[in-house]
Amino acid sequence: MSVETVVSEGDLAEMVEQVWVSYLDPEGVSPLLVTGDDGQATEVHSTVSITGSWHGHLVYACSLKAARRSAAAFLAMEEDEVSQEDISDVLGELANIVGGNVKAMLPAGCFLSLPTVVLAPDTASYYPAAERISGLYGLWDAEPVSISMWQSVKQQEATA
Repeated sequence: MSVETVVSEGDLAEMVEQVWVSYLDPEGVSPLLVTGDDGQATEVHSTVSITGSWHGHLVYACSLKAARRSAAAFLAMEEDEVSQEDISDVLGELANIVGGNVKAMLPAGCFLSLPTVVLAPDTASYYPAAERISGLYGLWDAEPVSISMWQSVKQQEATA
């Protein structure tokens, strides 16, 4: 079964908006502006893998500035108080929250991994055995943010 039949880009956008309003911009003063442009470089990538009846990844990626701002908002701190550990914890949690919502829409028998966070250029994170099937790309105060879904190539072949 393809995740595209279960989790649409609209569903993904709704999940991200709920996370944004709940954790990153509860006052609604600085929303994520969806651009559709996935060509912007990102430096922080948090990933959760989904296994079981569906195999793939949810990747939350953003600039270091957006990651620092996310951690500050999530932890109710000033940006200059945020440590690298705070950034890693919060970005992992954001991927975990969105990934958990995605998992809830997938067929029964799916499991969610612990998050992995990489603080490196986007060229450091790639998934050679998976293909991007969906994504939401935007800007948060002119900083790039993307949330994308990747499906295992082997699973796609098996369900074709």
